[in-house]
Order: sequence, then C-alpha cells, then structure tokens
Amino acid sequence: MTIAENVQHVQQTITAACAAAGRTDTVTLVAVTKYHTVAEAQAVAATGLVNLAENRPEGLAEKQAALTAPELQWHFIGNLQKRKVKQVINKIAYLHSLDRLSLATEIEKRALRPIDCFVEVNVSGEASKSGLSLAEVEPFIKSLADFTKIHVVGLMTMAPIDADETALHGLFKQLRLKRDAIAQLRLPYAPCHELSMGMTRDYRIAVLEGATFVRVGTALFR
Repeated sequence: MTIAENVQHVQQTITAACAAAGRTDTVTLVAVTKYHTVAEAQAVAATGLVNLAENRPEGLAEKQAALTAPELQWHFIGNLQKRKVKQVINKIAYLHSLDRLSLATEIEKRALRPIDCFVEVNVSGEASKSGLSLAEVEPFIKSLADFTKIHVVGLMTMAPIDADETALHGLFKQLRLKRDAIAQLRLPYAPCHELSMGMTRDYRIAVLEGATFVRVGTALFR
C-alpha cells in the first residue's frame, strides 16, 4: 500500500471506531514521522495531514526545514530534556510529554507564548516509562497555577506494548476518567478537554475509549 492508502485506511478505522462508540466529536490524527525520512514526511503531508510529530529536537529541526507549509502543526512527543527546551518550545503547537515541575519551569522561562501541553501519565505504572501516576496528576496540575506559559489541554499516556485488548480498554478508560475529573475542576489554565492516547497497535481501542488525539507512525509508512 502507498502512504496515501495507509492514511486513508487509518482515517477509516478512526471513523468506524467513532461510530461504534457513538461519538460525533473530532479525533485528530497525528502522523509520527520519527525514524522516517524527509521524503516520507513530505508524502504524508501531501495527503492533507497537517499534524506531524517528532520525538527529538534534531528530527524536528530537520523535518521543519524541509516542510515549511504554514498550515502544518508540529507536535513534540518525546521526553524533553531541560537543556533542549529552548531548541523546541517555540517551534511546536503541542507538547505531549509534560511530566515534571522542572520542565514546566524551563518552559515558563523559554516560551514566547502559552504552550498547549499534555500532561504525561504512566497509567500502567511501568518502571521503564516516564510520566506521573494517576494519583499525582491533580496535585501536579494544581501546582502549575502561576505558570503563564503552560496551558494544559489534556492528558497523554502510552500503553504497554504487550497489553491485550481488555487491558488496553481498562488503561485508556482510567485516563479518560482522570481527564474528566481534571476538567471538572474548571481551572482556567488547564481546561483538560483532550486525550492523547493510542498508537499504531492500539489506536482503534483508544478511540473507542475517548482519545481525541492518536499518534500513529508505523501504520502510515509500512
């Protein structure tokens, strides 16, 4: 299949999952271009996708230099080191990996405008993954009240690679419920209406459980 055919297939899967869940809201497909060439990223953008994601500052810089269309929305989805915040933060539309106060402090220092952020949550509790525990989410978000450059649009998680469908439904549901609880706080700096969850192997289940952003790479390029 071509990249265009892959994109169409993923979009159809998202549409079908929304219908199955009785959803009428929008799910944003974020094309994860990390590990892929500039030419492949250009091919994805040529299909009309405007949301592209990288996980390293170097990859972001390379792709942005080649893809300059003003409508493109760049997402940073990797762990962002404090010393590299200044290389990234004013070049992206969304950060999907806010997980510590020291990072928020550096963003506050370097950002030229409020940055739309997803707070990263380690729902499964895997030692190998970054992110806050579910119990830490609310205190962390409340600690951001005085940060003028942090705008918490939602929560993000990555499911274990070996989780079965039942486990995936449970993990994604837990994040949705936590998102709902934060949204009910009605914090002006943290509306928290969005859910960034679901990758190639599990984005359909994530959509069934309420994902509003799915981060898909392999399924677009294979």
